[in-house]
Amino acid sequence: MRVVVSGGAGFLGSALCRALLARGDEVVCVDNFVTGREDNIRELMDDPRFAFVLHDVSLPVTVDGAVDAVMHLASPASPKDFTEIPIKILKVGSLGTHNLIGLARAKEARFFLASTSEVYGDPLVHPQPETYWGNVNPIGPRGVYDEAKRFAEAMTMAYHRQHGVDVRIVRIFNTYGPRMRPDDGRVVSNFIVQALQGEPLTLYGDGRQTRSFTYLDDEIRGFLALLDSDYVGPVNIGHPGEFTVAELAEIVIELTGSRSEVVHLPLPVDDPTRRQPDITLARTALGWEPEVPLRQGVASTIPWFRSQLHG
Repeated sequence: MRVVVSGGAGFLGSALCRALLARGDEVVCVDNFVTGREDNIRELMDDPRFAFVLHDVSLPVTVDGAVDAVMHLASPASPKDFTEIPIKILKVGSLGTHNLIGLARAKEARFFLASTSEVYGDPLVHPQPETYWGNVNPIGPRGVYDEAKRFAEAMTMAYHRQHGVDVRIVRIFNTYGPRMRPDDGRVVSNFIVQALQGEPLTLYGDGRQTRSFTYLDDEIRGFLALLDSDYVGPVNIGHPGEFTVAELAEIVIELTGSRSEVVHLPLPVDDPTRRQPDITLARTALGWEPEVPLRQGVASTIPWFRSQLHG
């Protein structure tokens, strides 16, 4: 296939570009480096099946030639981005989705939307199945990301119903792994960087809030399984293992060999208290489930951050 990947220079996007190339596809990577990094795709530039386009997908998108799939991953996704670039997040979720699904429609291509578990907000149902509508504060600081993704899902389904666009929607759960930004601001990167630098690990609230952490390789396998399937979605692609944030801190300190202490800070506004995917649908519709446990995934991620901090 020839696949357009928006946000293809990001943490997830660059891994997806590699996976597509590895299975023989051609890739057109579109990114504007707001949160993506040129280093993430540098070695792909010599592959004749890879093309890079420097572009903001919030503006109209054109691609020459045939396209078989458009995979929309572009979006800042870190909590610190919610306060620093909230309007960019809203634009890429609304205008960016409109432009890319319009491209898919014009090319008669399949459209793949990377949505998020954040559409569930601070959930009142646990674990969260795809049928749950969520508990989101639309005007809170996290609302710019949550509502951008909820709107993107609504637009995707509207194009599917009204124009017959072939679509896929995935909901991502707390993915981590190599090529995350050291200053990403998400809990895994925060803890590993702080531990490697011997700084206190900043734990918000009492640390009993839970998350389900999905290793990068598992997430990408789920993406491709959904892309290649006949199932529209949305589909949760996440690890069903539920850990407290305090447990994650203990694992990071142990695996890094750090002497860092843990300090507690006030819980951010609207921070979800529990998060765990129900992956029954992924198992039955896609034959997918994660393979990498948290300790193994964190151990595989630490060398990346160590190389970045010392490089």
